[in-house]
Amino acid sequence: MAVRVALQCSDADAQLILSKDNTAARLLSRPGEAIYNDQNGLTEGNDPFQVVWLSEEKREQVLEDLHTRAGDRWPAPLVFSGNTSADLANNRALAKQLAAPAPVKAPAAWLGDPVAIKEPTAAIFRQHGGANLLMVGQSEDAARALFVASALSLAAQHARPTPPAPLPEGRGAGGVGLFTILDGTPDDADEAEYLRTFADKVPGASAPPRSGLAAALAELTAEIDRRNKGESDRTPRFLFIFGVHRFRELRKADDDFSFGRRGEREPSPAERLATILRDGPLAGVHVVAWCDSLVNLNRAFDRPLLREFAMRVLFQMSATDSSTLMDSPTASKLGRHRALYLQEEQERPEKFRPYGLPSAEWLNEACDALRARVGLRAEPAAV
Repeated sequence: MAVRVALQCSDADAQLILSKDNTAARLLSRPGEAIYNDQNGLTEGNDPFQVVWLSEEKREQVLEDLHTRAGDRWPAPLVFSGNTSADLANNRALAKQLAAPAPVKAPAAWLGDPVAIKEPTAAIFRQHGGANLLMVGQSEDAARALFVASALSLAAQHARPTPPAPLPEGRGAGGVGLFTILDGTPDDADEAEYLRTFADKVPGASAPPRSGLAAALAELTAEIDRRNKGESDRTPRFLFIFGVHRFRELRKADDDFSFGRRGEREPSPAERLATILRDGPLAGVHVVAWCDSLVNLNRAFDRPLLREFAMRVLFQMSATDSSTLMDSPTASKLGRHRALYLQEEQERPEKFRPYGLPSAEWLNEACDALRARVGLRAEPAAV
């Protein structure tokens, strides 16, 4: 931070605020006396000044007048809280899309608040090769929260309402909707039903069980084939895979090295997923996947297939995994409430504060707004 302001403080605090060689703040004596420094705390940048004093009544009146003059013309002030997750309910762009959807050229999945004064961090899904999103890290709760935030973002920007795909027994493969969520959460986990219940509440989403995985992938590859033949439109569709490492069916084959006569047999789920990753983005079908570690990621995808994930989110991980994924150990120093967003066309990663799981009340209101858009009644069940 280039600009720093220090009031009277101790020698140690002055070194933290300004620099280790600049302890001028320790010498301040008068009440309200301060130092303004816009040269990263260098001693030659010190500019002493006196803080303006206002009575409490005058200060409250000035703040009230400013608030009245601003009205709704200015966004809410940015308050950075580094020890908590970002709140999806504070995303003004998402709130506008939920209230009055506007057409977008390329849908964006909002991921969190940036560690800078800018718009929320977002992954934009354009129709070109590699437009898939990969999340890597052992923070399962953070990954689940980003799945919910991404799905809500994309559903809110969906130009054409999509009714839910018919699902046998409530959760089957069904037809191709806006989202297909493959949930790898263990059945005995506390959040085992969270994503499946969430999929039931979002129009156009389906969460097939493990037995319906092959059928869901077959339907998506067939949709890509129809789009390539011009038999279907290219409205964006998304495949969410929560926990790639928990689906043995999606692991690459280590025995045949892909030298088999595929025309004589049904493609495996792993081969269908590879087809979706390579050919899907050009046809408007994108993948959002989460894996817990680099070791399990290499078990699922070979190096050429990993290149199909041009967008990546890295949570805190080991220095070795970070160096392999981004040629830098930066992700090993992130902490609990930080993540990195990497894009293939950008040289530097973007640090941001990921969204946490929204409150049940706000999530139900957002899902009800999406359901009202397609003429469906709100469901009373809470997520």
